[in-house]
Amino acid sequence: MRLAPTAGGFLAFFLAVASIGAGQVSAGDALSPLDLRQVKVGGEIGRRIDITVANNLLKIDVDKDFLAPFRKRTATDGYIGLGKLIDATVRLAAYTGDPKVVALKNRLVAETIATQEPDGYIGIMAPGHRMSTLWDVHEMGYLVFGLLTDHRYFGEERSLAAARKLADLIVKHWPELTSEWPRQTHVATHVAVTGLARTMLALHKATRDPRYLDFVLHDLALPGWDPGIVIGRREGITGHVYAYMASSLAQLELDRFRPDAALLGPSHKALDFLAAHDGLAVTGGVGQCEIWTDDQDGRGDLGETCATAYLLRVYDSLLRLERDPKFGDLMERTIYNALFAAQSPDGRKLRYYSPFEGPREYFPGDTYCCPCNFRRIIAELPTMVYYRADGGLLINLYTASEAKFDVAQGVSVTVRQETEYPSSGRVTIHVDPSQPAVFPLALRIPLWCTKGTVKVNGQPAGAGAVVPGKIVPIAREWRAGDRVDLDLPMEWRLVAGRKRQAGRVAVLRGPLVFGLDPEQNPSLAKKDGADLSKLAIDRAGLEPPIRSDAVRPGGVACRLKACDQPFAMGNCGDLTLTLTEFADPKGKAVYFRLPDMKEAVADELTR
Repeated sequence: MRLAPTAGGFLAFFLAVASIGAGQVSAGDALSPLDLRQVKVGGEIGRRIDITVANNLLKIDVDKDFLAPFRKRTATDGYIGLGKLIDATVRLAAYTGDPKVVALKNRLVAETIATQEPDGYIGIMAPGHRMSTLWDVHEMGYLVFGLLTDHRYFGEERSLAAARKLADLIVKHWPELTSEWPRQTHVATHVAVTGLARTMLALHKATRDPRYLDFVLHDLALPGWDPGIVIGRREGITGHVYAYMASSLAQLELDRFRPDAALLGPSHKALDFLAAHDGLAVTGGVGQCEIWTDDQDGRGDLGETCATAYLLRVYDSLLRLERDPKFGDLMERTIYNALFAAQSPDGRKLRYYSPFEGPREYFPGDTYCCPCNFRRIIAELPTMVYYRADGGLLINLYTASEAKFDVAQGVSVTVRQETEYPSSGRVTIHVDPSQPAVFPLALRIPLWCTKGTVKVNGQPAGAGAVVPGKIVPIAREWRAGDRVDLDLPMEWRLVAGRKRQAGRVAVLRGPLVFGLDPEQNPSLAKKDGADLSKLAIDRAGLEPPIRSDAVRPGGVACRLKACDQPFAMGNCGDLTLTLTEFADPKGKAVYFRLPDMKEAVADELTR
């Protein structure tokens, strides 16, 4: 089992991992997520799942937008994302058990398999344009993955057979894609076939057929893949964040088959870039126009949704491998800000990018990569709340929810969280074993929490205090009706900006970033994001959080004093501003001037 690193610093941990010799091997997962069918989620995470199902998934025109191009098969270019849609729908069907979602899943799978040609092809391209046309293999790879997901959760053998037949077509014709392909398409191979390595590993896991593992090892050369962090949009789009994180994720999964610390190298290069080299935005988003950037530019094409989704998957994978609770901090910051900002509050509209300065645009359609990857990662969120650990359970994300699991033969346990998190840091955890049982219940303590406490049945657990950035284990004999009260006080943090945001601060509370929506402040309605970021805020003028339904039911807002002449002498408090949660679709600024930057603190995720 991998041991959790000390709380002595995020960057120090990354540098320590980078120094591990290539001859050392991993020891397998320290944590394993509960199956999504064992968890029911409420709170804002559960609400986002529910509205994605009701107001997005069940409202899209599946026949016209997704299935019709696969029936026609006359395209000479393009991309739909049907495999991603199948993957999301299968998971949401398994999670919700909703007959409408199950019926949609069955129809999608049946109609997709019905388009499969005798040679195995499923796609939108006309003969003569298959495989060699940009994004066709990408489309095919995710179709295999989606069908495998159907087999995994519903045991559908027809889906497995169709997936194998399509994968075999890829393997058979792969040698025909010559070394000239990147030059002809102007896209690096690992970008053009994003996700394919992970698909083939999943197929190997499902079938134990060595051909698929060999394809990953030799044809895709995954073990040696390590392009480094390429900043800027260059030939081949080699700095593509989504593609980089997808290949990194595949390497982490290969590590489970063939343990080798070198396979963790690219993931940790990315994490070092995020933490120590200004690659991570305060919202958890990364990059501009899909590629790595380090200038902290908050406008335009910041935070591609596909990149956000794959960052979350890598954080989850590394949390399971290394048990470092800081990955949980990264997950919650990213989920509540970058991810949820990519969706309209009612769930129907989705974004390609989620900038923190200036206007944000919704993507015009339901197909393509970002809308489909958003649905997929939303469907995976239930598996990021609870993890099995040391014969017990780790609670990683705090949200109203319930989980059921076994600790021994004949002994089942129900764990239920009651909380308004992230509006409040108070969490009540009910532990109900079917009979008295000894096992550890572990709690992740966020780095931002400096004064937390934990009690069991009203009595302090251990010393009663908790340490930021650590996991608190509670090992005892649990009995039905036991209760754990976790208090994570949420204080306002004025987080110092970097690079383009230097000299300004962002306002955070718990995992939430707050921004300025001009419509909540009518006197500023005509100002652009750049003008809004010139406002100066008064640290002493920060009021306690107020309730606000502007973004979500039971949400919170920040009220504070500010002035619109940041360098004027005298008191800074002629304006009273209301800042809403970053997911507010009309938010246009998150950084503001501070008269005395000594009042600012460093972002705990980038130390």
